[in-house]
Amino acid sequence: MIPNQWYAILESNEVKTGQPVGVTRMGEKLVAWRDGAGKVTLMADHCPHRGVELSLGEVKAGHLQCPFHGFEFDRSGACTLVPANGKNSQPPKKLHVQTYPAAEAHGLIYIWWGEPREAYPPLPYFESLDERFVYSTVRDHWQTHYSRAIENQLDVVHLPFIHRTTIGAGNRTLVNGPLTQARSHSPQDNLLELWVYNEVDTGQTPLKASQLPEPTRRPFLQFRYPNLWHNWISDKIRVFIAFAPIDAENTMLYLRYYHTLKAPILRQINGFLGSLGNLVIERQDKRVVVTQQPKRSDLEIGEVLIPGDGPIITYRKVRRTLIEGKTN
Repeated sequence: MIPNQWYAILESNEVKTGQPVGVTRMGEKLVAWRDGAGKVTLMADHCPHRGVELSLGEVKAGHLQCPFHGFEFDRSGACTLVPANGKNSQPPKKLHVQTYPAAEAHGLIYIWWGEPREAYPPLPYFESLDERFVYSTVRDHWQTHYSRAIENQLDVVHLPFIHRTTIGAGNRTLVNGPLTQARSHSPQDNLLELWVYNEVDTGQTPLKASQLPEPTRRPFLQFRYPNLWHNWISDKIRVFIAFAPIDAENTMLYLRYYHTLKAPILRQINGFLGSLGNLVIERQDKRVVVTQQPKRSDLEIGEVLIPGDGPIITYRKVRRTLIEGKTN
C-alpha cells in the first residue's frame, strides 16, 4: 500500500445508523459503524477482551457494544463500560480498540492509511464530478491485487481484443503514444491524465508519445492516487471506479455510472442501462486480469512492456516513489 493516503473503501450507503458492518480492507478486519448523529467510525473488528468480532454487536447510545459480554467502546476506541464490573466502575485503559481516521464525502467512506496527523489533506476525488451529476453503482469483487485492477483501466492496448464486442469495436489495434501526464500537487494529491490515439493499422508506423501534439481537449482517462479512476466519456456521461483494497489478492470495485438526467423515470432507466453496460465491459476485463501473475504489480516483475504500456509504466513509477516516500 502507498502510506499516508486517503483510500476510498466503502460506499456511504453500506453503513446504516445503528448497524455495524464487518469488512476486510487494507488486509485488516474492520468494523464500520455510525453513532446517533450518523458520524462514521472505522476500527479493528476485534474485541480486546476475548477476541470476538465487534461487528456482531450493536450500537447503543453512540457506543459500539460487544456481542459477547456487553463491553462498550466509544468512537476513539476507548472502553466506556464493563457491565460485569458495574456501571459506576472505571474500565481498564488496556481495553482499547485500534481506531482509524475516517472521513466521508461524495457518497464514499475513506480511511487514512498512515501516520496520525493533526491536520489531514483533502479527500481525493474528481472536481468535474460536480452537483450536475447523479450516479448508480455496481460492486464487483476481483481476486487480484488492487494495483492490477487499476492498471487494467490504464491499459489502452487491450481494447480491440478484450472489448472487441463493446468499447473496442473497430479493430483499432495500432497505438499512437498514448500520451500520459503525471501531475503532483502534493504527496497526497497525485494525478495521471491520459489521451488515447488508437487507430486501424494500415501499415503506418505508430507515433511515439513525444511525437503527439500537446492536447487541447480534456483527458480521456484520469487516475488519482491511491485508488480512484475516472473515464471522461462526455460532458454529460462519466464512469468512475474506486478500487478498494481487500487484501493482497482481492479488491472490491465500486463502479459508478454518472449522468446528468434527473427526471425520475429517465434517471432510473439511464442509470440501469449505464450500470448494466459498465458491468458487461468490466466482466470482460475481469476474466483475464484475475489470471495475471504476480498478483501485485510493480517495477521489475519480469514483464516485457511495449511503448503502448506507457501509462502503466508511469503508474508504477509514481506508485513506487510514493511507497518509498521519495517525494519533492
